Amino acid sequence: MKEERHDIVVVGAGPGGSLTAKTAAEHGLDVLLIERNQEIGVPVKCAEGVSKDIEKFVVPDKKWVSAIVKGANIYSPDGTKVVMAGDKLEEVGYVLERRLFDKFLASEAARAGADIRVKTEAYDVIKENGHVKGVYTHSMGEDRRIFAHVVVGADGVESKVGRWAGIDTRLPPHNISVGAEYLMCNIEPNENFSEFYMGSEVAPKGYVWVFPKGGNCANVGIGIGGDTSGENHRAVDYLNRFVRNKFPDGKIMAEMYGAVPLSGPPDENVADGIILVGDAARQVNPLTGGGILYAMLAGEIAANVIAEAVQGNDFSKRKLSEYDERWKLEFGKRLETGLKAKEFFFDRSDDDLNTLAHSLKGVEIEEMTPWALLMELITQNPKMLVELAKELF
Repeated sequence: MKEERHDIVVVGAGPGGSLTAKTAAEHGLDVLLIERNQEIGVPVKCAEGVSKDIEKFVVPDKKWVSAIVKGANIYSPDGTKVVMAGDKLEEVGYVLERRLFDKFLASEAARAGADIRVKTEAYDVIKENGHVKGVYTHSMGEDRRIFAHVVVGADGVESKVGRWAGIDTRLPPHNISVGAEYLMCNIEPNENFSEFYMGSEVAPKGYVWVFPKGGNCANVGIGIGGDTSGENHRAVDYLNRFVRNKFPDGKIMAEMYGAVPLSGPPDENVADGIILVGDAARQVNPLTGGGILYAMLAGEIAANVIAEAVQGNDFSKRKLSEYDERWKLEFGKRLETGLKAKEFFFDRSDDDLNTLAHSLKGVEIEEMTPWALLMELITQNPKMLVELAKELF
């Protein structure tokens, strides 16, 4: 079996993996980024919405930005509309063309000096005395041992890298959002606002989204609680019903399926010689299901910690735990609040959701974060304070 050595090997070329590779390469490290699929950015398993905070990482480019939206319209089960508009909206601002965006991020990593290989699948980690020392890969009929000081698992919600290293990445059904989405054309979506539809008949423990992509096209998708899915009650069944009613003349140009972790992150995303990033680390807002920017920020933090580890020749769990400390300081509280907000909203009946929407009707909310939304609900529904306090504190 052939062997090779690098400072760092990153498994998975999504936003988190590519930002890890790019930042590490900028530190002068020898970086290998591997992707099991033959094309980076495919298949798409994402609603493709991000906030304007993406500008902290990259300059938006019309090549991979499908649309710019001003806000979000949220519809309760009885059709009451709640308008959210402003510059502080999570998952609202830009609608991406993910297959091109992911390629762009990977190309940025390559320009920084990272080596990139597609159609290369990791099938286990190399361990010596319990310490991760690299990965075993298979590509084009050939197996390789790829040694590295640190392995970064950026391999998504189905992450195997963490599990091979001994990190518990299991998720019960109630902590998974099962999704289906269509690229639809010949429809007339709201070109200025993303739209979200809630209700037990529409999307139990989840929501339907419609993100405009220009040219009478949109990303139309759904996420439902994994514990609600069953025969004739799959995500795609709910999505098909919605599409038939909302866009009867629409044409489906592409279909995508996947899952999103809604558990909030585990206590630890590191072990000796390994770090997890993005969906693999459950770095997703449990209420909205959004995780692109969290993954990118986590990737930068991971690379910075690894660069320090290389300088000190210390790849122990103790050293790499600085990654967990830093990303939790950056956005851990947001994910915690999102988890509590998810548990509150997903436990509401349709009548409860309608009541909440009625109280917000006519109120323009300028910050679409779980905390801002909950605070606005308390302002409009003072009697809810006690109930919310029990759930959140």
